Amino acid sequence: MTRDNLLFAIIGVLLGFIVGFIFASTMSQRYGPTATPALSANQTLPADHPPLQGGGDDQHNPQQVLAQVQAALAKARSNPKDFDSQVTAAKLEYQVQRYDETVEFLLKANQIKPDDYEVLAMLGEANMEAAHYDQAETWYKAALAKKPGDVSVLASLAFMYLQKGDAKGAEKAIANLEKADPSNQDLPQFRDKLASLKSSEKPK
Repeated sequence: MTRDNLLFAIIGVLLGFIVGFIFASTMSQRYGPTATPALSANQTLPADHPPLQGGGDDQHNPQQVLAQVQAALAKARSNPKDFDSQVTAAKLEYQVQRYDETVEFLLKANQIKPDDYEVLAMLGEANMEAAHYDQAETWYKAALAKKPGDVSVLASLAFMYLQKGDAKGAEKAIANLEKADPSNQDLPQFRDKLASLKSSEKPK
């Protein structure tokens, strides 16, 4: 994807969803009440950027949105020590599924604030989406060290092990999720997927 196409893709996302992320990301949204709240349009813009006007024509002006996106990404690139700028840029990249670029910005944010829980969880999420499973596991576990009972991260770990076809790891992750939240709505489908995975591993 060219840079221009990327920016116009971001515009489409912004106009449709006004950058509703986060981390909480697709997974954290999937797991309900414990998910990190999606960001509003004004939260995703640079801190010193004028807020978007809800319901007005300016909100749907592609040129204005493009300028805002360009400004957000440029600010992050030119201010590598600005934590908020790095997180904002990471969320924009995540929206257009540029997960390696997402990780790049998040790693810079993590260098600035190593103990920030949201960034740790986001690093797990972005690496999982990019199929960097070893790195994802590392970051998810770092997040759990901060919040051991976080159901969304526990569920993400279970989902990740199922994705990579690791029955043993998935079984352990599902057990941890069940311990933290016995009534979790995703447990039945996780158990079904685990059973299918185990069945496929049996010699025929």
